[in-house]
Amino acid sequence: MAKTWLITGTSSGFGKALAQIVAQHDGTNLIAAARKLSDLDYLNAYDQTKIEKVIIDVTNKEQIATAVQQGQTKFGTVDVLVNNAGLGYFGTVEESNEADVRQLFEVNVFGLANVTKAVLPVMRAQKSGLIINVSSVLGITSIPTFGWYSATKFAVEGYSNALRQEVNGLGINVMLAEPSGARTKWNAGKTAPVQIDDYKQFADMINGAASGTTQAPGDPVRIAQLMFDVATGDDPVPAHLPLGEFATNGMKQELTKTLADVDKYHDLSLKADSPA
Repeated sequence: MAKTWLITGTSSGFGKALAQIVAQHDGTNLIAAARKLSDLDYLNAYDQTKIEKVIIDVTNKEQIATAVQQGQTKFGTVDVLVNNAGLGYFGTVEESNEADVRQLFEVNVFGLANVTKAVLPVMRAQKSGLIINVSSVLGITSIPTFGWYSATKFAVEGYSNALRQEVNGLGINVMLAEPSGARTKWNAGKTAPVQIDDYKQFADMINGAASGTTQAPGDPVRIAQLMFDVATGDDPVPAHLPLGEFATNGMKQELTKTLADVDKYHDLSLKADSPA
């Protein structure tokens, strides 16, 4: 029986690349979600009997419910959910705009949770499913000017790790895809220009990231193919899937430093507990 994939944010980047892979693969159906149907015209080149285009703004719960129902009506199941829709943001923590940061969380965290909550009843009823949450290496570590974006991905990591344990006995799995930076329209996110002299050394980093002149190493097509291969392979899916050299090395370095701190302060830490 064909597996049905629901992918958010399929107008560009990872989502578009993954949608094209799913659309042309034997044994898969595609529910492709974007904020505008016209952004999905590229899917007209594929077999329309296995594709359903839907409108989803991940902050709009009514749109999400309608889209999930559309997909169910056409295909009967939702077997794989890929929460890919998201925003970028560049700026120092202190200089970032609060309204922009709140919107970042609405999309990257609460939007992801909205779609997941709509799909979970379907997966629970069929007692099977895979949820792939597109996080980032910046959900494990962080770098200057990406603090608030990184905070949303740290939230996605914690949310996903808890959800994985909650649905573990229900036939549902949760995988975190953690790519390096990639050549996508992600750099279209908002910026907080450096205005405080103490942060001037970060101005070029912000401008380069926002303008796209800082060449990201990740190839969205390669990343999407690897995600698909792991999701459809014979081995159990991992909890974490780092994608790219920066992601792999960055995660190793951060976890090594964390473990070093744990070991160094191990005996001191144990003194925090009440005596038996």
